[in-house]
This record gives sequence, C-alpha cells and structure tokens, in this order.
Amino acid sequence: MIFYFSGTGNSLYIAKDIATKQKEEILSISKEMNLNKDVYEYTLKDNEKIVFIFPIYAWAPPKIVLDFINKLKINNYKENYLCSIATCGENIGNAMDLLSKKLKEKELNLNSGFSLVMPNNYMIAGDVFSKEESIKIIKASDIVLEDINKIISNKEKNILKVAKGPMPQFMTSVINPCFNKFAINSKKFYVNDNCIGCKICEKVCNTKCITVDKVPSWGENCTQCLACINYCPKRAIEFGKNTYKKGRYTNPYIDIEEMNI
Repeated sequence: MIFYFSGTGNSLYIAKDIATKQKEEILSISKEMNLNKDVYEYTLKDNEKIVFIFPIYAWAPPKIVLDFINKLKINNYKENYLCSIATCGENIGNAMDLLSKKLKEKELNLNSGFSLVMPNNYMIAGDVFSKEESIKIIKASDIVLEDINKIISNKEKNILKVAKGPMPQFMTSVINPCFNKFAINSKKFYVNDNCIGCKICEKVCNTKCITVDKVPSWGENCTQCLACINYCPKRAIEFGKNTYKKGRYTNPYIDIEEMNI
C-alpha cells in the first residue's frame, strides 16, 4: 500500500514507479484527507508492503502527512515491511526520525528510509531549475530509484540512505515548526490580470482551500504545496513579491489530470 503526497508531481512520479514495481495499491493522502474522517482505516493483505512517499517541507514531512498518520489505523498489521521515501532539493534533516516517531505512536515500525533529490518547485526561496536541468535530475533519480526498489523487493531492514545535511536536529525541531507557523500564509497569494478563471488552481489544490469565482481566492487550510502557482497556465498567480520573475516547475512526466484532487 503506497501512501503519497505530492504538490507538483515529483512524489507522485516516485509513487507510481514504486507501486508498479512492487505491485502495490497507490493512495493519495490529500484525497483521503479531503474526506474529513476522524479515522483513516485500511486493512492490509498478508505480506503487503507499506510505503510513505512525500516531499520535504523545511526539513520535515508536510504537516498534512503527519496529520494523516495521527488519524491512521492499519488492520492486519503483522510487522509488514514499512519504508519511506522523501523527495527533496538537497537534504532532509531529521525528517525520517520524526516520521519513525509518529509511526511508532500508531504501533507501526519504519524499517528503512530514503531521501531522493528531485527538481525544486519552491520558487519562493531561490528559483526552479531549467527544464533541461530538471530532466537531468529526474533521470539521475531513476538510477537511485532502481536501487531503492531492489531494497524494498527484498524487504531489507535497517537501511537508512538519507542526506540529513548540517544541524539536522535543529533544522527539523526548530526551523520546521517556525515554517509551519509563519511561512505558510495563503494571504500572500494573489492573481494578476492574466487570470482567465480556468479553475486549474482549484482542481489541483491539495486541501481544497481554493475557490474560483471569476478569479481564485484562498482559504486558511493551505499546505504551501505551490500546485496552484506552478500549474497556472497563464502565470497569473504570484506569492508576495518573491515570485514575479521566478520560473515555474511541474514534473514533466506527470499529466495534470493526475494531479486533480
């Protein structure tokens, strides 16, 4: 069972590959969370693997992923093989340690964890790569993904292939809470005169916090996945003063219809 969260397609790209190679079911955490249940309950088949795949947001799993795990109930769990893949721009801090702790609270054991470098979509800080460079990064990730699939197929345990980066504990335990509290601010989104009211931003919004009435408006439940700004076909969406001259990125191997939540 593959649980994934994806803003602009990178983690979905990985999840689709893992699901195909491992012959496991694939589930969108966003779609599940939008059902607004108190408990998200699933029953495993015998020997079914569990894989969590998500991008790193400020050196930790996205809050929506951790919220999902807090409400997760897995039936027929018999020490099934469980691993996680975190897509990132460079490093992930102590994200796997935090994930492992959350899973243990649900009596689930993280057996192995991996980080995988993918193209950046967070133009709020820095900029995205060129299309050519992005494709190079994805192709390089494919090679790493082959090795990860072999490890998962063999159910190898105690494998931790992650780039933690400098000061991992500080980045995850201090910087990430600050990011969640102060940086996720939907009020900074706005549209320019290019907007045609196509509703693509509404369709790809992971938390359904965007509604379009001629032009989009943002609610409070934003995850800052930046799907709206990156998928806008007219570059009509901006965030504060930081994105006007920045590029946009969506995974070139994921169709926009696959991102509709």
